Parts: sequence; C-alpha cells; structure tokens
Amino acid sequence: MIANDRPSSLQHSTLDTRHSRATVFLVDDDASVRRALARLIKSAGHQVQAFASAQEFLGTPAGVEATGCLVLDVRMPGLTGMDLQRELQSKNHNLPIVFITGHGDIPMSVKAMKAGAVDFLPKPVKDTDLLRAIEQALARAAHARAARKELEDIQRRVEKLTSREREVMGFVAKGMANKMIAFELGTVEKTIKVHRARIMRKMQVQSLADLVRAVEKLRLPREGDKS
Repeated sequence: MIANDRPSSLQHSTLDTRHSRATVFLVDDDASVRRALARLIKSAGHQVQAFASAQEFLGTPAGVEATGCLVLDVRMPGLTGMDLQRELQSKNHNLPIVFITGHGDIPMSVKAMKAGAVDFLPKPVKDTDLLRAIEQALARAAHARAARKELEDIQRRVEKLTSREREVMGFVAKGMANKMIAFELGTVEKTIKVHRARIMRKMQVQSLADLVRAVEKLRLPREGDKS
C-alpha cells in the first residue's frame, strides 16, 4: 500500500523532470500496489513498465538491456528483490534500484545499500519519498550512461593511435618532458614533439590536463610504472 502524501500541484510542478523520458521498471507481486505505484510514477511524467515477479522482469529484454531505474519489492515468491539485485550484478548490469518493503529491517537495508541500492523505503511508502528516490536513481543512471559514452568515445580515439603514439602518450600523461621521453625511447626530441602533436589531435584534447584525464578514465598502464 501507499501512504497518501502527495505533493501539491505547485510542489509537483517543481519536481525534476529532466529524466521524464527514462523508464522506471516496477517489480512487485502485489497487483494493487503495482497498479497504485504505476499510476503515481506515471503522474510524475515517467514511463513505467510493471512486472509481477523478478522472473518475469528477467525474462524480458528489459532484464538484460534496461536503462532507467528499478523500483523493487524485497519479499516476493521465487526470486526475492535481493536475489534480483545479485542476479543483475552478476551480469554486470548495474541498474539503479529503489527497494520498497513491508518487512524491512536495518541489516537488510544496510546490505542493500552496500550493494548499490539508491534507497530502501518501508511500506506504506510516501509518494514524495518514492518520487524523490526515483529522481535520484534516474540521475545516477543518466550519469552512468554519460560516463559510458565518454569512455567509448575516448576508446575510439585511442584506437586511431599507433603503438608508438600510445607509448608516448603514457609518458606524456605521466608528466615527462619530451627530452626525457626521447631518451627513454632511444630517439630524438623532435620526433617526440611530432608524436605528441599527433596524439593531441587524434585524442581531440586541447591541453595536457585533458589528456591526463582521458588516460585516467581509460586506466591505461603508463610506461615506466612498476605497478
């Protein structure tokens, strides 16, 4: 069941709608709760897909390719909400989760939060609490999507580098001067300057700081590092 604590029309209009096109996946075995929550989430401007069980969710494309967030009941027949969280993590599918439960306790909530849950809300859940948690979950999902896209873009740029350019980039990102890099690679400083210019162009960066950040995001091993 849901606690009736709806925001006023003015308050409702101020809710963050930046993620209104994202999908909220709702999994709860109680049909009446599922319908009520779906109506609430839709009223906030979000798309909703509802499922009666964790198995049903996993049996759809959403269970593999979902983008958005998951509102998940903890105690359900068959796979529990915690089981579904572990299953998604085993598939490296870190869908942000908002847990709801009528039987929650502190150890369970701590375990869920440590495993990456956005929030753990007791039933009857207040409308404002749930909508706030969903916004936080969708914001986390959007940030993760942006980070993945940025990493993919960086990886595509790295693929344009020659093996020697990658080698030089590792030294440059470490802060080594061209003369030192030339000594390490047994070449001349002029050649390193040419490589460096090509690296900056291919990586589409304007400064050394930008290049260092790109290398950090890739976690590329740097030449000369012992670890």
